[in-house]
Amino acid sequence: MKKFNFRKVLDGLTASSPGSGSSGGSNSGGGAGSGSAHPGGAAGVLRDEIQETLTSEYFQICKTVRHGFPYQPTAMAFDPVQKILAIGTRTGAIRILGRPGVDCYCQHESGAAVLQLQFLINEGALVSASSDDTLHLWNLRQKRPAILHSLKFNRERITYCHLPFQSKWLYVGTERGNTHIVNIESFILSGYVIMWNKAIELSTKTHPGPVVHLSDSPRDEGKLLIGYENGTVVFWDLKSKRAELRVYYDEAIHSIDWHHEGRQFMCSHSDGSLTLWNLKSPSRPFQITIPHGKSQREGRKSESCKPILKVEYKTCKNSEPFIIFSGGLSYDKACRRPSLTIMHGKAITVLEMDHPIVEFLTLCETPYPNEFQEPYAVAVLLEKDLIVVDLTQSNFPIFENPYPMDIHESPVTCTAYFADCPPDLILVLYSIGVKHKKQGYSNKEWPISGGAWNLGAQTYPEIIITGHADGSIKFWDASAVTLQMLYKLKTSKVFEKQKVGEGKQTCEIVEEDPFAIQMIYWCPESRIFCVSGVSAYVIIYKFSRHEVTTEIVSLEVRLQYDVEDIITPEPETSPPFPDLSSQLPSSRSLSGSTNTVASEGVTKDSIPCLNVKTRPVRMPPGYQADLVIQLVWVDGEPPQQITSLAVSSAYGIVAFGNCNGLVVVDFIQKTVLLSMGTLDLYRSSDLYQRQPRSPRKNKQFIAGLTELNDSPVPPELERCKSPTSGLATRTPEAAPGFYRNEIPPVRQRNQVHHIPDHVNGHCTSPTSQSCSSGKRLSSADVSKVNRWGPGRPPFRKAQSAACMEISLPVTTEENRENSYNRSRSSSISSIDKDSKEAITALYFMESFARKNDSATSPCLFVGTSLGMVLVISLNIPSEDEQRITEPVIVLPSGTFLSLKGAVLTFSCMDRTGALMQPPYEVWRDPNNMDENEKIGRRKLVMNSSSSQETGDHQYTIICSEKQAKVFSLPSQTCLYVHNITETSFILQANVVVMCNSACLACFCANGHIMIMSLPSLRPMLDVNYLPLTDMRIARTFCFTNEGQALYLVSPTEIQRLTYSQEMCDNLQDMLGDLFTPIETPEAQNRGFLKGLFGGSGQTFDREELFGEASAGKASRSLAQHIPGPGSIEGMKGAAGGVMGELTRARIALDERGQRLGELEEKTAGMMTSAEAFSKHAHELMLKYKDKKWYQF
Repeated sequence: MKKFNFRKVLDGLTASSPGSGSSGGSNSGGGAGSGSAHPGGAAGVLRDEIQETLTSEYFQICKTVRHGFPYQPTAMAFDPVQKILAIGTRTGAIRILGRPGVDCYCQHESGAAVLQLQFLINEGALVSASSDDTLHLWNLRQKRPAILHSLKFNRERITYCHLPFQSKWLYVGTERGNTHIVNIESFILSGYVIMWNKAIELSTKTHPGPVVHLSDSPRDEGKLLIGYENGTVVFWDLKSKRAELRVYYDEAIHSIDWHHEGRQFMCSHSDGSLTLWNLKSPSRPFQITIPHGKSQREGRKSESCKPILKVEYKTCKNSEPFIIFSGGLSYDKACRRPSLTIMHGKAITVLEMDHPIVEFLTLCETPYPNEFQEPYAVAVLLEKDLIVVDLTQSNFPIFENPYPMDIHESPVTCTAYFADCPPDLILVLYSIGVKHKKQGYSNKEWPISGGAWNLGAQTYPEIIITGHADGSIKFWDASAVTLQMLYKLKTSKVFEKQKVGEGKQTCEIVEEDPFAIQMIYWCPESRIFCVSGVSAYVIIYKFSRHEVTTEIVSLEVRLQYDVEDIITPEPETSPPFPDLSSQLPSSRSLSGSTNTVASEGVTKDSIPCLNVKTRPVRMPPGYQADLVIQLVWVDGEPPQQITSLAVSSAYGIVAFGNCNGLVVVDFIQKTVLLSMGTLDLYRSSDLYQRQPRSPRKNKQFIAGLTELNDSPVPPELERCKSPTSGLATRTPEAAPGFYRNEIPPVRQRNQVHHIPDHVNGHCTSPTSQSCSSGKRLSSADVSKVNRWGPGRPPFRKAQSAACMEISLPVTTEENRENSYNRSRSSSISSIDKDSKEAITALYFMESFARKNDSATSPCLFVGTSLGMVLVISLNIPSEDEQRITEPVIVLPSGTFLSLKGAVLTFSCMDRTGALMQPPYEVWRDPNNMDENEKIGRRKLVMNSSSSQETGDHQYTIICSEKQAKVFSLPSQTCLYVHNITETSFILQANVVVMCNSACLACFCANGHIMIMSLPSLRPMLDVNYLPLTDMRIARTFCFTNEGQALYLVSPTEIQRLTYSQEMCDNLQDMLGDLFTPIETPEAQNRGFLKGLFGGSGQTFDREELFGEASAGKASRSLAQHIPGPGSIEGMKGAAGGVMGELTRARIALDERGQRLGELEEKTAGMMTSAEAFSKHAHELMLKYKDKKWYQF
């Protein structure tokens, strides 16, 4: 355990001006190199010793579980005994599902699409066929399935596989029409091959096409039914190696299914027809039906319909058989949705689906194909959903899905992850959310109930929040590696519905999804919830257990840059707060051609993008809207998207910023405290001395803006660029598809609901101007001045993963979900002293605002895209009565700190090194009927660190896209600086708690995950976890406490991972078991007469027929056997700790048992041989016992 000493600076001995604080902050940026420490001053005494307990042994990266719907599914299989379901995808992934908690993800290394899946029923194994013509055998008897064997076909393409129940021989059909046979145990190809030219008649002149179906006869295992695409069906006798009968039909075959007695089979065809064939009369179909075809007159052929892609023919002992098929609808109903048809007797039921059907399986009671099937459910795999239909009820209801398959119900736009949150929150949210659940589900239990799962050792509460493109918010219980939805909030209910003709007029900054959630801020202790949307709005929610009907309070804020018509001005001519009236003529002269004009020909001004409901709104229990804040259009310029958001329940203040400036709002008094441009926050202390440029250059740039294209950025150029250092504007000389900031920065004036006090340099919120319930306050009420900002491209539609600032236009849904457009330049070196600063990070904390402060006070830390940190002092009345009546004073303190790259996150530690949490208000129900609680005092928790003390100094951790720094406050001395990356940039950074100690977790654009201890910034972990190929990952990646993290790995799936060594060691205990020992049900007794007349009584020995002794060896060039790493991977997955030892012991016992079994077999053979020898010797002795010597 290492100890780190910090030199104490003599704080407060010399008074420092805001200007000196600025220079000190900038000088600190060029301090020592990575991980180095330097003292804060020339003189000082020994600071308190901080013991850092974290070491590199505490950290390890490991994927834990994956939630959501498998992206782009292609195949499905079901084990009727183990009752587990497997789903294969186009990306080579396999998801295996059982009871809730049993959810396993595995991946083919090749990434080839999964064509078909086959369970070895009740054997704990699975066969997968991939599009690269490879068969894989997966071992499911371990928690992390692994491949035992692979077989790669070199000369033929796999089209269909079939594995008979309790057989070790797999039939494989190919595109050439041949059928091969594979031994499952050894995964070696048999020499027995059914060639297509032997199966069809010699007189046939055409190729029958690929094999589309293989199945053995339920009546006789020695007969194999082979279906070819062109409509030919061959009944092949495996013993005699000849075709027993052949069936021909004019239409192509898509699927075949047997009647359980083995005398009839049904085919589905491309013309929407179903044909039923009898083996006794194969010349023509026994029955032809077109279920959805129009009835025609006698003698006329029925009208063709869409192809029936699959049919299943399942029998029942006490009722009519079920005929279930997908497709087959009439062509004249083009607008009908994909459907599943269930025919039961004379009743025909059509179930319309929301998405195209990929595959369906009928779940039956018995695994034996020669018994009554007794179907009880149908599992339907859709492109974006999984549903199970209950067949035991006449109205065919669906089962309630226990898996989180609806994460992507609307595209996910942002995520938040909270570990070790208050334990009562999950119950509270669930009790509210359960009242709004859908009704009409089947009353039976979920039928996919296989596997086993327990809670495990780590059971602290975890909550995941997802924001969506339709404005909805979902709260998920993520405790103990499971995921279950708790509560759903619809933010769009705050706004009026857009009329059909008003879509483009009311919301022109986004092409679609105007309610898309962009940022989430949640305080679990106070239950204050805040969101910002793509249409430049912020909504504050408060939690209540009671229903209320009230009007929604809204505020409108003007926040826009002005361009001064001054060519090469002097610094003295640009005061921090110029006179508004003096700029009126010059601002008008820069109108240009970028104005947005409404349909009536009037320039848009002082109107929001969305309309808040003005009538009283009924709000059910749960989260209820308390305040809506909207940025408005200014002289034809749309408001810019919000780039940072922070809320303090203790202070009653919300702050948010964008590329124009900062807005601070008092949500208790419902007033705007501050609405100021970023440059005005510096006052006269702008480090870069940025000044307005000639408007002529502006016009030239605006003219070139119309010629932009959206060609992609080369990865090598994009890799080193940062998404947070500039604004989303492009110059002609910039790299294609990359935004650079070339708009000249200019001074911005305060636009608030009241007249700012420029003399004292702060803004107040007099209660005389606070808004009453339901009244909309607009900053347009102040004297309006036409302001023409530089040309800005309008905002585009919301992306499907955490929009950052500006998004490029996209055309398809997939591009919209996968796109990630970097919109800011890389570092301070690229600002050219004329960049427009965006507010990128905000943080409320009790801290030291100035160098000479002796005590902490409420502060707001503001981080910008140029790496600057500004501290804003908040003067908040202490008493509850004064807090409601007295104004809150917001004053820039003049303290500046600097880093390389855009600021991403803040955090504070007390003098003992304990992480300090922002102050918060203890939750109380705002609509409680109890009068005593209504008028009670607010309970505030101002310091929630473990040490419960701050002392005379504290440490502030600031992380940017390039580096991290630790400052000592109030001296503002940089104690440690760590240059995290030079060639890339940080996408996500959070200060988290791990083993009761704080650390800094970072995710870099080059795919590295880095952990640093605090406050020394010593590297603990640096792992190249994931190459950044999908930008969705970058925008949804988030860290949380206890070594947890997550990201959106696909548009429909959330991947969770851990960077905790302890959790990696215990992961095997937390995961569910896919295989549980279950006895295979016994086959029904067929009876004497049925056994005599119902089929072949001979036993069929496949080993004798397909084995090497009789069939010979297959050609080596046909297929290549690849040994799998199953046993090795199993050891790796269980290595470490007690589980590793137990696993190794179990494997050793299995090997020992196998050797003992072989020895026992050899011993039994020797005993049998000895007994035969003894018997033969005894018979020989008896034969010659009474003979004389001369008789021999």
